[in-house]
Amino acid sequence: MKILSYIVSPIFILVFFLSLVIFHPLQWLGLKIFGYKGHQLVVDYMNWFLSKTLLILGVVVKVNNPHKLPENCSLIFVSNHQSMFDISPISWAFRKYQPKFVSKKELGKGIPSISFNLRHGGAALIDRKDPKQAISALITFSKRIKENKWGAVIFPEGTRSRDGKPKQFAINGLKVITKVNKEGYIVPITINNSWKIFKYGKFPLGLGSPITFTVHQPVKINTLPFDELLEKTESDIKEHIK
Repeated sequence: MKILSYIVSPIFILVFFLSLVIFHPLQWLGLKIFGYKGHQLVVDYMNWFLSKTLLILGVVVKVNNPHKLPENCSLIFVSNHQSMFDISPISWAFRKYQPKFVSKKELGKGIPSISFNLRHGGAALIDRKDPKQAISALITFSKRIKENKWGAVIFPEGTRSRDGKPKQFAINGLKVITKVNKEGYIVPITINNSWKIFKYGKFPLGLGSPITFTVHQPVKINTLPFDELLEKTESDIKEHIK
């Protein structure tokens, strides 16, 4: 499999990168001509396409959601984080809720399509070395989520797990978002196997391990004190990591 991955990986990387390059001007056109809705439509189909490129690696993406998610309110999708390939499937699967990500500011420049979307699509770009800037950006982001009844996506581990084992959840980002969006819901999600794409390191890429996203019961934010809300969310997510 590793020998085969040396053959397949360059094909995948080329297709993935070309997809980002192609969708970059399409995003710009969508935004300039049709405004937010035009931009969002391009982003939705970009995320669908990026998710499907994983089939080149023999990786099937499955989203298991047995719950009816609340509507006309802000949803805070909270998940463990295993790789960069967590992003597009979440964006596509929950596109109805227009999910916006909390991201480090370094991703806001230099990456075709991704940086443009983060800067213009409503994401929060935070400086992890500057707590004052990070809190300010999170407050602005949280208010934007509430006003528009969008979804927010946050990975409380703060960084990717290289081996699938969950890291300690940080509380600050989630605390700010939930404080502003008390009438919204937390939607816990468990991601399994996306780390295996990088099980050999950066190259070659791992083949054939299906990625699963399991959605757990949404919890209304104002029904629990924050400490209990965090504990329940973290427990729901981590108990289902395989």
